[in-house]
Amino acid sequence: MKMQEIKAFIPARDFELSRRFYLDLGFEIPWQDEQLAYVRYQHCSFLLQNFYVEAHARNCVMHCLVEGVDEWHAIVSQKQLAKTYGVQLSDLENQPWGMREFTLTDPSGVLWRIAQNQ
Repeated sequence: MKMQEIKAFIPARDFELSRRFYLDLGFEIPWQDEQLAYVRYQHCSFLLQNFYVEAHARNCVMHCLVEGVDEWHAIVSQKQLAKTYGVQLSDLENQPWGMREFTLTDPSGVLWRIAQNQ
């Protein structure tokens, strides 16, 4: 048995706003319709859905392991995504579990933990 991929379905309270947020963050959207968008950054991807339940969105956490987390944080800060989209961006922190990370919420309240192994 082989497994090729696992994708999360991420909720969007305002589908168009969320779509623009992820594009501004640096993702691409090679396919979409009115209900679903295939969102990708290099070989990592998820499905943004035009569906929203607040309890689900507020308890959804994505973990994104990157190289150069300091550069990622600087780019997100420079793009002023927190101000533009009214979302939360944390400072960088060294975690006791051996990662350096920051958090970013999307416009629907989904929490992204963007991290690098130390």
